[in-house]
Amino acid sequence: MDTFPLAGHPVRRVGFGAMQLPGPGVMGPPRDRDEAVAVLRRAVERGVNHIDTAQYYGPDVANDLIREALHPYPEDLVLVSKVGAVRDESGGWPPAQRPEQLREGVEANLRSLRVDRLGAVNLRLLTPEELPAGVDPVPLEDQLAEMAALREEGKIEGVGVSNATLEQVERAIEIAGLACVQNPFSLLDQHDTPVLDRCAEAGIPYVPFFPLGSAFPWLPKVTDDPVVQRVADRLGATPAQVGLAWLLGHRANILLIPGTSRLAHLEENLGVGDLELSEADVAELTAGR
Repeated sequence: MDTFPLAGHPVRRVGFGAMQLPGPGVMGPPRDRDEAVAVLRRAVERGVNHIDTAQYYGPDVANDLIREALHPYPEDLVLVSKVGAVRDESGGWPPAQRPEQLREGVEANLRSLRVDRLGAVNLRLLTPEELPAGVDPVPLEDQLAEMAALREEGKIEGVGVSNATLEQVERAIEIAGLACVQNPFSLLDQHDTPVLDRCAEAGIPYVPFFPLGSAFPWLPKVTDDPVVQRVADRLGATPAQVGLAWLLGHRANILLIPGTSRLAHLEENLGVGDLELSEADVAELTAGR
């Protein structure tokens, strides 16, 4: 697998996302703690050096598993986290976007992962519709200024944004500089192409979440698509591998973070690095989309 620079570090283009390590709804302990730990260790053994996590995955579960499995960390491992939300007892994701809350979020990640500095931290942005009633939005400029301050203090190496519009990406580049952008994108959902193109132009890593649409029932499922299934059958691959391989070939700045809590699924995800789609395959997959 080739690499792309993330916050000054060359990372392999297939990384690992920790969101699926906790229990259902990203809440509580994992289905099988021993296997979750084994998954993390196997990922690093297979060459993964980019792990995406968040203190509020669990909450507190994903980071604790990463620390248990991998600390002291390999020198080339880049840990990326996310701030801007917390979890409540009902499993909701209340916003935590005031500057002091962003700082608290970064500090919590540092403590739980037992590191002095994170490779990058994504600022998870909210749409007006996602804000709870009675909660005023925090100006983007104030959020980015705090993230840049944390970088200058050496607590993070790079500032990222997540769930960001093109306008927000432009403002973030201007105010804080950007280490990465994490937005939804897949073969079946390419609405974010303008942001992807802007990132490619600026040399910014683009990290698609929901790359297969498998996280929530209302998302289009790449693995259920008949064309994807047909190409997968022809290549002797799985539909998931075809969907991920298409992303790797779509833009050189795309970094993948497929996640799982199962060893067999991990091996399937990492196998995408050995799968090459031909021009004919890509044309078939994208025809009419």
